[in-house]
Amino acid sequence: MEDLSKIRKEYSLSALNEQDIHANPMQQFKTWFDQAIRAQVNEPNAMHLATVTADGHPSGRLVLLKGLEDGGFTFFTNYQSNKGKELEHQPACCLTFFWPELERQIRIEGVSERLSEEASTKYFHSRPRGSQLGAWASPQSTVIKNRQILEQRAQELDLKFKGTEQIPKPKQWGGFVVKPFLIEFWQGREDRLHDRLRYILSEKGWELRRLAP
Repeated sequence: MEDLSKIRKEYSLSALNEQDIHANPMQQFKTWFDQAIRAQVNEPNAMHLATVTADGHPSGRLVLLKGLEDGGFTFFTNYQSNKGKELEHQPACCLTFFWPELERQIRIEGVSERLSEEASTKYFHSRPRGSQLGAWASPQSTVIKNRQILEQRAQELDLKFKGTEQIPKPKQWGGFVVKPFLIEFWQGREDRLHDRLRYILSEKGWELRRLAP
């Protein structure tokens, strides 16, 4: 195995200055996200979602951002999955985007809530048919004996809904929106003197502060 202590990367692509960014962090996020798309970052909407289990343990996984709704970040899942149950128990969570091609990271702390059934259903019906069947077939996060069980369930459901104009959304499937109270933008800089600008939501609105790297 390679000596991990010798793996280093110098960051020098860009800088992040207070005078160059939006007063509203959601607008700044959109600007950076658009730049990530134009730079052809691999899966720019992939974000790490950190939650807390009922016994206080941290839990994390990657999910996909699917919209910016009601001033928050939206994604979809099975409400009976581990993350779904954890968010129902403790809505506070953290999202992290990392775009190494741009030497950028965005960290978001916020509180989650379920999207409306209408919004979840609208998105569900925009998905490919196979993804819709998968949402029905998978008892997400539960132990299964083998993969064949999933494939068999998907085939059975495909037959069940054959000829159906619109597959109904499962009741246990839908969206969450994470409404932020803290958003931090990180830009890699030389000699590890990175730029970190943090927005915190207060009664006065969004307040911007620079943090030491």
